[in-house]
Amino acid sequence: MRPARTLAAALAQGTVVLDGGLSNQLQAQGCDLSDSLWSAALLVDGPRQIEAAHTAYVRAGAQVLITSSYQATFEGFARRGLGPAEATRLLGRSVDLARSAAEGADHEVWVAASVGPYGAMLADGSEYRGGYGLSVRELERFHRPRIEALAAAGPDVLALETVPDVDEAQALLAAAEGCGVPVWLSYTIAGGRTRAGQSAAEAFALAAGHDEVIAVGVNCCDPGDTVTAAALACEVTGKPAVVYPNSGERWDAAARAWRGGSAYDPAEVRAWRAAGARLIGGCCRVGPHEIGELARLLAPEEER
Repeated sequence: MRPARTLAAALAQGTVVLDGGLSNQLQAQGCDLSDSLWSAALLVDGPRQIEAAHTAYVRAGAQVLITSSYQATFEGFARRGLGPAEATRLLGRSVDLARSAAEGADHEVWVAASVGPYGAMLADGSEYRGGYGLSVRELERFHRPRIEALAAAGPDVLALETVPDVDEAQALLAAAEGCGVPVWLSYTIAGGRTRAGQSAAEAFALAAGHDEVIAVGVNCCDPGDTVTAAALACEVTGKPAVVYPNSGERWDAAARAWRGGSAYDPAEVRAWRAAGARLIGGCCRVGPHEIGELARLLAPEEER
């Protein structure tokens, strides 16, 4: 169902449920994600699988679907022999697939076009380190064409997500300025600092003066870091917080595998909300079951 309100208006009125990890749902459907393009490879080879994964989250109660464009870049597609025109078409397809999945919902569903960090394109886990050796201007040049292509496809919001440092956040905000689509800014952090080591307060503050930013927060971090981060993001920016931690497992880039056990507990949603989070979901290794439980816990009492 197409939303009757903007996402910003919905956040002002209450809490909105994000989806969970796209890659783990695709794997549950039997998809091979060993390609360097990760889930974005299915924009070429298996778009219906992407739509089916989005549909699984809609059925679980997700109100925001994040597109499969996290690792989709002009540079990455070029390595597959796909030129700029085809890359633009595939970026647009990522938005269309999420919108198509939303059409069958019995509740409002917004589409967030994922804009992953530069490190996602490298496919070596460097988005969990940052500090690529590029200037803010160079990072802005990298991000701008993809942001423009995604914005032209008509999402409800751009998800500037899994950002490892302040430099890349600055570049992303500059590249998104004037694109005509609101954004949320979401860092990946560890222990109160960005992955590059800057203070979370400094990182969140970067978004304070940007009217197009409708929420600020964290994703793909340990669930234990979420409450403090949400409260700090609200305090520093005066904006709602967005939080969608991963399962708490650790990604081993060399082995391309997750290590450890899950620490994601949907019952923590009440603490996240009390800390100021208004856009809440899950990231890697958080699936439809957990999102369904989040939706149940956040539903008005009479609907439970």
